Amino acid sequence: MEARIRPGRLRQLGPVNWLLWRVISRGAGTSDAQLFSTLGRTGGLYRGWLYYSARLLAGNRLGRHDSELVILRVAHLRDCAYEFEHHRRLSRRAGVTAAELAGVTAGPDAPAWSPRHRALLAAVDQLVETKALDDAGWAALAEHYDERRLIQIVLLVTQYDGLATTIGALGITPDP
Repeated sequence: MEARIRPGRLRQLGPVNWLLWRVISRGAGTSDAQLFSTLGRTGGLYRGWLYYSARLLAGNRLGRHDSELVILRVAHLRDCAYEFEHHRRLSRRAGVTAAELAGVTAGPDAPAWSPRHRALLAAVDQLVETKALDDAGWAALAEHYDERRLIQIVLLVTQYDGLATTIGALGITPDP
């Protein structure tokens, strides 16, 4: 699919969003983080979304490693190449191993997963597929995570599930 909205540049983004896009692109190891140069066209809404997204990653108690596993699993289930490739690069910095990356695509029943990660990935699968989490899935997660982390897991899954929808609807292509 071709991009339905072209990534913005200084004129379309404005100076603040343009600067944010440049910093994010550099941090992501690309010349154009196209998600950010596209969503940046929304003005202040972009900055609000960016703040929320950053807090989900950097400000959560789940930890960056588990957060990246969640995001990668959502991206895989949603067949969102942009999200998967962007976070594949970021996940290495968070300590996600090549074996874990392979396990993300294999699913929660892959033999390498600990009971905690198996419960986490199974919850991701259920949330993406049904938009709900049954009592058994909740109980499995609650064995490993406190209430604050349980809420953060649900918020993280739904944020990246919605983001995959946005990326697909706008036709945002993977970064160069």
